[in-house]
Amino acid sequence: MNLGQWIGLIALTVSLYILWQIKEVILLIFAAVVLATTLNRLARRLQRLGLKRGFAKFLSIVIFLLGVIGFFWLIVPSFIVQFQELSYQIPKALIRLNAWFLELRGRLPTQVTPSIPDINSLIQQAQPFVNRGLESTFALVSGSLEVILKVLLVLVLTGMFIADPVSYRKLFVRLFPSFYRRRVEGILDQCEVSLEGWITGASIAMFLVAFLSLIGLTVLQVRSALALAVLAGFLNLIPNLGPTLSVLPAMAIALLDSPWKPLAVLVLYFFIQQIESNFITPMVMAQQLSLLPAVTLISQLFFVTFFGFLGLFLALPLTVVAKIWMQEIVVKDVLDQWNLKSKTTTECVIVADNVEINTSEESVIIESDRQILDENIEDESVK
Repeated sequence: MNLGQWIGLIALTVSLYILWQIKEVILLIFAAVVLATTLNRLARRLQRLGLKRGFAKFLSIVIFLLGVIGFFWLIVPSFIVQFQELSYQIPKALIRLNAWFLELRGRLPTQVTPSIPDINSLIQQAQPFVNRGLESTFALVSGSLEVILKVLLVLVLTGMFIADPVSYRKLFVRLFPSFYRRRVEGILDQCEVSLEGWITGASIAMFLVAFLSLIGLTVLQVRSALALAVLAGFLNLIPNLGPTLSVLPAMAIALLDSPWKPLAVLVLYFFIQQIESNFITPMVMAQQLSLLPAVTLISQLFFVTFFGFLGLFLALPLTVVAKIWMQEIVVKDVLDQWNLKSKTTTECVIVADNVEINTSEESVIIESDRQILDENIEDESVK
């Protein structure tokens, strides 16, 4: 390798290291881009109704903020009340369970008595896990300020992106060489179309899951059915893992009414998840995206490992965008052109060799003609 290649390699390594150090900032910027794409799509829908572009953007931002405020206003107070009641009911349930075990010990033979668990010993064994849970909760509460600041950063960036998207897009395109900028424009168009497709499909699936959850929880007479249904629809944005996260608070609140209700809620959510994964998502997402299920799961594991919960939440749009860039640049522009370039080079060499051969043959012919002409001139002079 020459000096220029070594300098290029060092510059690439330093750039990758810097990008890795600011990966969380880049992820927040990407979240703002996805959110701005969503609001821009909503603004276009409002423009079709006859609204001006500026007012449509402002109205879309207002609708989004009202939706966020309504989401927290609906879920947070209801969950606080229910989980406070749950914290009072769990000790009472443990006392009842302990009394039932003691009564059962008195009725059974002495040989079977040691196999009956003691609630007090179970509580002592579970105490370390409870302490860890409290420590995690305290860490979550203490880090809530950082989360709020990140959310505010995303909202501010979203407002800036949606206010003048063309300028930021041109700024990004200018990072590439001049001969490749038109190609980057086309790739960005594909990314925008794919993100809009994901947003449409995810919104439809989210609404249907929330609707089915609301009907099922209302039939089971579970408290805070609307809040739990909205939470189930929102967490459905996280493929594979979202439904598992949404069933836990629903089972906990159902425990307040009857011991059998958590099992009924589990069966309900399992049934809804089967409908969502086998019917809703294939029909909706198949028309919007073309991602294999294994690729989706692998991308979730990858992004949650390196980027945490935000990476898990953005795993699917990140995978969609990464797929387009890999397919267009690595596959089409590099790998597919690899053999073609080598063939073109070989043909050029062959053509060049033929030209050289023909040129050399013509020079030989011209030289022989000159010799014949000289001989004729000499003969004429002798005569």
